[in-house]
Amino acid sequence: MTERRVVITGIGPVTPVGIGVEEFWNNLKAGKSGISELSPERMNGYDCPVKIGGEVKNFDVKNYYEDRKVLRSLTKDMDPFSQFAVVATKHAVEDSGIDFDKLEEYGTDRTRVATFVGTGIGGISTTCDDAKTLDSRGLKALGLRSIIRLMPNAASGHIGIMWGLQGRAKSDSTACASGLDSMIDAYWYIKNGLADVMVTGGTEACLNPLAISSFYNMTALSRRETAAEEASCPFDARRDGFVMSEGAMVFTLEELSLAKKRGAKIYGEFIGAGASCDAYHITAPTEDGSGGARAIEMALETAGLKDNREAIDYIHAHGTSTPLNDARETLAVKKVFADHAYKLSMSSTKSMTGHMIGAAGPTGFAAAVLACRDNIVPPTINYKEADPACDLDYVPNTAKEREVNYAIVQALGFGGHNTVAIVKKFTDW
Repeated sequence: MTERRVVITGIGPVTPVGIGVEEFWNNLKAGKSGISELSPERMNGYDCPVKIGGEVKNFDVKNYYEDRKVLRSLTKDMDPFSQFAVVATKHAVEDSGIDFDKLEEYGTDRTRVATFVGTGIGGISTTCDDAKTLDSRGLKALGLRSIIRLMPNAASGHIGIMWGLQGRAKSDSTACASGLDSMIDAYWYIKNGLADVMVTGGTEACLNPLAISSFYNMTALSRRETAAEEASCPFDARRDGFVMSEGAMVFTLEELSLAKKRGAKIYGEFIGAGASCDAYHITAPTEDGSGGARAIEMALETAGLKDNREAIDYIHAHGTSTPLNDARETLAVKKVFADHAYKLSMSSTKSMTGHMIGAAGPTGFAAAVLACRDNIVPPTINYKEADPACDLDYVPNTAKEREVNYAIVQALGFGGHNTVAIVKKFTDW
């Protein structure tokens, strides 16, 4: 059987640094932060100790849809995490130029289009709001939509319904690895001939009092007294926790021959993936970085780079700005790449976007794909003080021009999840 190659034809960002590919990528290259003081209504009257986050600015579903029936579904049936995912999908599908009504012309159909969109937490805003309603006003005030708004698979379901996609629809939920886990499942789905097109990525909308307070109590969030836009500083010696954010990143992936038949633009190629479990601690990574290293090794092997790991030019790190993650992620990279670790570039755009939880891995994937396309590595901003435990090239503060032919994307999640994807510059060999 001819090898099935998987290419990226559409990118749909809905992020704190921008909506749409151009705004998202230009702001990353410029080192622009999307982290700010949270709007008062976001905290719903609670006095949370942490008052900063990465909000998606100027987001309104009415800017994307006019049909009253569609808008009613978007506002009544969907939690914000599903709204983000639907709008991100709209961007990705339009960016790809694919017309699902014309798939038969290319030898496929809607039953061969699947939807895998992950989320770490799902409809937490709905959960909190409706629990409050039930407690204060009783059963009859609760309404009919609680479950369909809060269930983690809702985003994938709504996307399938809105675009008439009849292949498999599901949502991975592996904490901060959720979106990238969904994407590597999508990669294998095309690779193994189970679909020709995948709508895939991650989404999250957890900037609310319960999520922020819970992460604060477990000392995961940054508490430094500093300007909001400087709080996330991956790999810097001053780092003390991540900054929580929201948003979605969705892609269209296609089997190469289909993309070529319809004359699609191709951003890059998805060539390998790996995953592992630390089996060590529910929140902390392994002390020696071995769990993360295993996932990288698996990805290199599936990409055909096991004996040519020096081909890797760039790693988009998970890079949360927490003391343990950044040091142990660095250790895992050095364990796999040895001396070459000091020759590649490794940055974390969470310094600008904050941590988008289930959407974090796909957001890093977008940065890696665009780095390959343009030979520009986005920076890690807010880098001021070196940490001896973090001694690689983190592309401090300013984007770097360098040849990027192969890039790794990493996403790590509570539960010991390590997920790795590899992309390459597209060449039609």
